[in-house]
Amino acid sequence: MVQEIAPGIFARRGVDEDATAANDDAIANIGFVVGRDAVAVIDPGGSLQDGQRLRASILKATRAPIRYVVMTHVHPDHIFGAGAFQQDRPEFIGHQKLPQALAVRGDYYRKRLEEILGAGRAGPIVAPTRLVQAQDRLDLGGGKLLRLQAHALAHSDCDLSAFEQQTGTLFTGDLLFVQRIPSLDGSLKGWLTELNSLKSVAARRAIPGHGPVSVKWPAASLDLERYLNGLLRETRAAIKKGIDIDAAVGSVGQSERGRWSLFDAYQGHNVTQAYKELEWEH
Repeated sequence: MVQEIAPGIFARRGVDEDATAANDDAIANIGFVVGRDAVAVIDPGGSLQDGQRLRASILKATRAPIRYVVMTHVHPDHIFGAGAFQQDRPEFIGHQKLPQALAVRGDYYRKRLEEILGAGRAGPIVAPTRLVQAQDRLDLGGGKLLRLQAHALAHSDCDLSAFEQQTGTLFTGDLLFVQRIPSLDGSLKGWLTELNSLKSVAARRAIPGHGPVSVKWPAASLDLERYLNGLLRETRAAIKKGIDIDAAVGSVGQSERGRWSLFDAYQGHNVTQAYKELEWEH
């Protein structure tokens, strides 16, 4: 269910699950910002049906046209609802590296999602029509101004965040996970750097990519920082001791068990990614 968490700021919490036919890949937090003159969608959802539900919620909330659809990164749970908005002819906005990421991964992601959801239910791959190289601004009217920030390699290689200045609301995409274990698909060290840079944003609240749809900022980043720093520290120690990658997967970060949902589903992957990145330091 979509919630209005601040004036003109709406968000829907994703379920803490992996994609299934039952949940329509509605597993990420998605939302929209309503201005006097326009609406900006921040992540259109994880499937065509997920996007259609979000669009229906927008049409109930406002008569303002949907002019922008921001895709915070390439992962399926954040982008495959975009097809539901093509009829509105908005600008589809993404990181400058999103087109290449879609070219490399898009077909695979779509095929895999259709295997899970069923034929025709994933939605089309929608390419961005407007790219953010560093920063961009979207003026929605009535004081609603979104500042878009392209990030260096972090959670992924094409992360965008969006800050709505009037309400002090920061849409972090998957640069912030709360309660659900993070998934590392970019750079561990880079993620820590970009997460730290986000602290300079004078936001009162954040909407994370996963977890509660409104959390205090920057306090809500502390658990993620602890997790990522522990992953960094323990993986480095394992490499220094000559522990191989398979053994590291079974030992690194186990103190975090019980603190995150889906821990067993993603911890091994995260350790593997961290090990591959950090072994080249030596």
